[in-house]
Amino acid sequence: VLTMAVVEPMIRDAGIDMIWFGIFIVVVVEMAQITPPIGFNLFVLQGMTGHEMSFIARAGLPMFFIMVLMVFVLIVFPELATWLPENIRQPGAG
Repeated sequence: VLTMAVVEPMIRDAGIDMIWFGIFIVVVVEMAQITPPIGFNLFVLQGMTGHEMSFIARAGLPMFFIMVLMVFVLIVFPELATWLPENIRQPGAG
């Protein structure tokens, strides 16, 4: 959140869609939340379930790979992230 004040003008100047960038950042930050050693969500799950961290990290690995795939899909097909907001903003769309 603190870095957005610095990054946001650069993103706008580069011509990157702010909605796409916001969705991209949410996916990337969530990837960070489920990867060791800092993955905050892993510690929450460990506290809730009582399982060892290695078990929880292995259980989250498929979700991590799905998110990596989603990041690549967002990069290759950025219109997937902006399709719904663009259709909602269309004048006379409903």
